[in-house]
Amino acid sequence: MDLMLATSKAGHDKKQIYLVLKEDDEYCYLVNGTTKLVAKPKKKKKIHLQLIKNIPSDVLEEVKDIETLDDVSIKRILKVYNRRNKDV
Repeated sequence: MDLMLATSKAGHDKKQIYLVLKEDDEYCYLVNGTTKLVAKPKKKKKIHLQLIKNIPSDVLEEVKDIETLDDVSIKRILKVYNRRNKDV
């Protein structure tokens, strides 16, 4: 599974961290497990996103155990990522 995280650069959700569920030419479909669920992802233009390239190893370990992405696992991934960034 290829994990991509992104931060919103523009809009009312500025500085919000999302997991990129899928992407096409112009848009990314984002989820966070609470307000934007897997069943109804947020559609946002790529130019309004900042992709997070350096994903910590403990976040990648969390993903390794997950077979399918559901809202609970997405919340867990983002919680581990936010906790890791708060400590740094």
